[in-house]
Amino acid sequence: MTNYQKSVDEASGLLRNKSTWGAIKPEFVARMQLQNKFKTGLDVAKYTAKIMRQDMAEYDADTTTYTQSLGCWHGFVAQQKMISIKKNFGSTNKRYLYLSGWMIAAMRSEFGPLPDQSMHEKTAVPALIEEIYTFLRQADARELTKLFKQLDKAIKENDKVGEANITQLINNFETHIVPIIADIDAGFGNEEATYLLAKKMIEAGACCVQMENQVSDAKQCGHQAGKVTVPHEDFLAKINAVRYAFLELGVEDGVILARTDSLGAGLTQKIPVSKTPGDLASKYNGFLETSPLASLDDLKEGDMFIKQDGKLCKPNRLPNGLYKFREGTNFDRVVLDCVTSLQNGADLLWIETPIPHLETIASLVNAIRNEVPSAKLVYNNSPSFNWTLSFRQQAYDEMKSKGQDVSSYDRDSLMEEEYDGTPVSTLADDKIRAFQFESSQKAGIFHHLITLPTYHTASLSTDTLAKGYFGPEGMLAYVRDVQRKEIRVGLDCVKHQDMAGTYIGDAHKEYFSGEAALLAGGKDNTMNQFEVKSKKAKLMNNGVRNGHSNGAAIGGAR
Repeated sequence: MTNYQKSVDEASGLLRNKSTWGAIKPEFVARMQLQNKFKTGLDVAKYTAKIMRQDMAEYDADTTTYTQSLGCWHGFVAQQKMISIKKNFGSTNKRYLYLSGWMIAAMRSEFGPLPDQSMHEKTAVPALIEEIYTFLRQADARELTKLFKQLDKAIKENDKVGEANITQLINNFETHIVPIIADIDAGFGNEEATYLLAKKMIEAGACCVQMENQVSDAKQCGHQAGKVTVPHEDFLAKINAVRYAFLELGVEDGVILARTDSLGAGLTQKIPVSKTPGDLASKYNGFLETSPLASLDDLKEGDMFIKQDGKLCKPNRLPNGLYKFREGTNFDRVVLDCVTSLQNGADLLWIETPIPHLETIASLVNAIRNEVPSAKLVYNNSPSFNWTLSFRQQAYDEMKSKGQDVSSYDRDSLMEEEYDGTPVSTLADDKIRAFQFESSQKAGIFHHLITLPTYHTASLSTDTLAKGYFGPEGMLAYVRDVQRKEIRVGLDCVKHQDMAGTYIGDAHKEYFSGEAALLAGGKDNTMNQFEVKSKKAKLMNNGVRNGHSNGAAIGGAR
């Protein structure tokens, strides 16, 4: 909470002894200071880290208080997301931002679109974090500018009640700045490279760094084949590197999110050295696919062997030099990965799964919690999943297990449009709606995110507009499907000049130049055409909180 009048008084005290600063007004100084609460990215990181730690503690006490985020690939997208959240729900509480390495590779590289294989410029990661928080700061400045304008009007009209009410709104203003979970991939190199990049990300504002246990120079998207994991010792060195970066920069509450890809990875690049029986290296090597070695004479040129459980064996090596893990070890490797990370400095876990299946996720988390009871998960509600097909198949299986007639359905073809509106479709949609709420209670998921939603929304909205505009509808396609909808839902972006900062600039010009200021606003500004007397868009303060109420109702109904 701020105190506007106190800020004005402090500015007055400062200016009192500055005889040559007569043109500087204390009210304007206070306003510009309040519009720039976060002076640096480190201020952002420290502030948001405390929020995230508090949210984690609240989740431990009440698992219905999970958090959410959407992946954003541009500062404007992140800004519009947070403006929408404040408009529709009244608060940013429990809503974060996610920065996806996949989207940086696909949309922010100077090489053009790239696959998610850490081939993009690593500096693009902190650059996007900084860009996002620049846009969120501007959202603060823009909203406060409107309040200051209303305050000036109340003062001019001697409206004491209005002045008091607006001052209270200013004092209670909630910033658009929220925590960001930022993807560092596999660290972009060795542990020193990881440390250097983590520092840049934290300096840009990241309070949470997400890192995966894949080989950095052979990194793959978590939902593609060919993933190669590293021994635990290598991954823990990088966890240490990130923690040192947080501490060096004074962000003691910084959060480390350790991701394991072992559920879908079957390869390792190297075999760690075991020093004592049962150590981490020994456990890691115990998952290797090996062949018994009766005699050293059975070795071929270039072969290697290790000793396991008192016996000599030969790890099975592929033509590319990589080593295979035994089939069926994925579950146990995930558990060991997660327990080891949490016991060595990580705060949260991320497990990549092939489909969003609640029971599978819960079984993994429960196994982890046998060793670390406070374990919490960040779950990727990924667009790489075919959610409709997966949940319709889950609904089909549930109906069949209950003896219901499913003879009219083809399980493998449930994605087809002909099944829309059927009982299996309805049940599947109910399950999707309740998925986040139920999994947060049953599977320890503290944070739900969608990695690439705005990539897909940009594609879909552009396709819709292009189809209509370049077809027979022409300009109506834009007016009906974009501009009119913006007006109807009360979207400020319909006045794009305002969103880009016109009124912020006008206010500053008046501060700097007084009555001589040349303003962009005024009666001749076409933005005035969008001033409507009433809007249907209303604040959704009806108790809906991150979809929790919806999920609770549906979860309870079943």
